Parts: sequence; structure tokens; C-alpha cells
Amino acid sequence: MAVTSESDIGRVYVDAAHLARLEFRAHGLSFVAPAPVSSILSGSHASRLRGRGLNFEEIRSYLPGDDIRHIDWKVSLRLGKAQIRAYTEERDRPLLVVVDQRMSMFFGSSRAFKSVVAAEVAALAVWMGFASGDRVGGVIFDDNNVVRIRPLRSRSRIKVLFGVLARMNQALHADSATRTNYAQLDAALQGVLQLAGHDYLICIASDFAGATERTRKLLRQLSRHNDVIAAMVYDPLWQRMPEHRALVISEGQLQVELRIEQEKVRTPLAGLFKDRTDEVAALLRSSGVPLMALSTDEPAVEQVRRLFGERAHPALASGL
Repeated sequence: MAVTSESDIGRVYVDAAHLARLEFRAHGLSFVAPAPVSSILSGSHASRLRGRGLNFEEIRSYLPGDDIRHIDWKVSLRLGKAQIRAYTEERDRPLLVVVDQRMSMFFGSSRAFKSVVAAEVAALAVWMGFASGDRVGGVIFDDNNVVRIRPLRSRSRIKVLFGVLARMNQALHADSATRTNYAQLDAALQGVLQLAGHDYLICIASDFAGATERTRKLLRQLSRHNDVIAAMVYDPLWQRMPEHRALVISEGQLQVELRIEQEKVRTPLAGLFKDRTDEVAALLRSSGVPLMALSTDEPAVEQVRRLFGERAHPALASGL
């Protein structure tokens, strides 16, 4: 579906050019900044990413300032003086973004649609990884397709990734007869398992509609040898129902008007969505994967900056 207006970009839809421009907004952002990850759904925790892996280089004599945790005691005792195992940091770490563009994501009550926020967060992650020298790729999925793009350190690979993401995003529309395919979430995660080996950084942006015990097991399997971050995209309408208007919703074929100005309708509906949100959040946390909550009513870059923090580059930060 063609985008009808330039004003739709960044609100209802994204295009590849919009995602490319986010490179400049990602300046100063880092996956390994010291700021804790926190959100209204997950609380706060101080878990850190593994960072790049370490390659063993040599055993050499201990020098003042070396980390004593790297002393090889067996070799030291044999030689009669302290010896240390020296490591070098791996040159890069593959990054995979997993982006949900199903019909359940085509919703937004204020600033932007969930599908847009997910796409923007994925683009920021791509640029953060690329700036660190990492290979970047992704798994993009909608209700009918799962597209896997192998990581490569290349702007042309990023262009391909953003092209696929933009096409899936712009295929979403209110008159679509497509219904949310809840099984696609697990199918996408299975696709990630086929791409990711060890020491990948995997960033998932989704509303996690349809998450089940199988989802939890797949996340645990992924996080066993990789860093995994789950960005749960939500719309604040489900946290605070408006009291003085009706809500019209559709699943593609049927349409219903909910009189949420009536407390007997609003209260149980709000409770239903809160319970479901809490259930998904608990499931994700039980997988051991760090959970962030990203709202549709605030620019994605502001939320990412707050959640991940920035490197100390005042000149860059002031230009954002």
C-alpha cells in the first residue's frame, strides 16, 4: 500500500529514508553504557550485556595493573612467578534485530503506531551496532512472512534490511482482511535460532501478542549463548482509558463501538488489557531476558536514550 501523505511518515508508516535518517539520532547511544535498563512494566534491574567476546591471545608475565582474575595459577606455580592469561576483544559482534509488523502492531492512540515505534527502535539498534563496528542483520515478520537477513557489516545490507521493513510496514492498512497470526512470533524466533550462533546481540521489538510457554522456551534458548533484549511496544490507551469518548475497534472484518465513557464497560476492559500486559511481562521476565517497555506516545529515540544511556560526548548529545 502506498503511503498517502508525507505527514504519515513517523506516525502511521515508515519508509527506508526515514529509518536511514535515524543514524544521526543514534549518535552517542550505546548498548553498553552504564545506565540501568528500566521501564514501567519491568521495574529496574542492573543486568549488563555480555559485550563482545574475548579471544585468548597468550600467557605472559604479570605486569602491574593487570587484572589478577586472569592469573593462571597452575602455570605461575610451575614457573615460580606470576603468569597471566592475556585476551583480546573480538573485533565485532553480530547484531540481529527482530521486528514485528503484524496487524496487532497497526494501532496507535496518540503520537505513533506500534508498528512505527518497533521499526524506529530496530533502526536505532542497527545504527548503534554499525557505529560500534558490528555486523548487522535481522528477522522481519508480518502475519504471512518471516524474512531472515544475515548479518553483514555493510551499508548495502542495512539498505536491504530497511527496504524489507518498510515494505512490510506499508502493507499494513485498516481495511486489510488479514488477522493477527499469533503463531508468527514463535516462527520468527525459530528463524532467529537458525541465524544466531554464539555471542550475538539480539534485539526484539514487538507487542508479543500470542506469547506462550513456547515463546518463553525459545527466548531462554536464544539467551543461553547470546545477549537478548526484548522491547515490548505498548499503547498507553490500555493503561489509561479515556472517560469521555467511545472507542471504535476492528479486527479487519468486523467493527464494534465500545462505550468506554460508561464505567461498567471501561473498568473491566482496562483490567483485561492490564492483566494481559502483566502476563506477557511476567512470561518475558521468567525467560531471563531483559524487558523494556516502549510507549507509542513518546519519540522512540528519547526512550532509547533514557533506557540505554549515552556515552559522555556532550557535543554529540547537545546536537540531538
